[in-house]
Amino acid sequence: MDIQIHSIHFDADRDLLDFIKTKLNKLITFNDTIISADVFLRIEKNNERENKIVDIKVHVPGKELFAKRHSTSFESAVDEVTEALRRQVLKAHG
Repeated sequence: MDIQIHSIHFDADRDLLDFIKTKLNKLITFNDTIISADVFLRIEKNNERENKIVDIKVHVPGKELFAKRHSTSFESAVDEVTEALRRQVLKAHG
């Protein structure tokens, strides 16, 4: 699977990038027709603690799956968003 990670207005560290790739590659075990994934990482400027935002689009033949989560850390947001995508991938796979 081709994974493109875009960190908006900051540089994500190597550990975070590796964490995201590991989580996304696990989705292939549920649906081996996944083509690619686009990941967008943003830090929202506000007073909320849950200001880390992760959007992920997963491309499968004929469909684009999408999930977005806010959290206090990118790692927990990635955990939540990949779990949501796992359910969508299973549903799309039939």
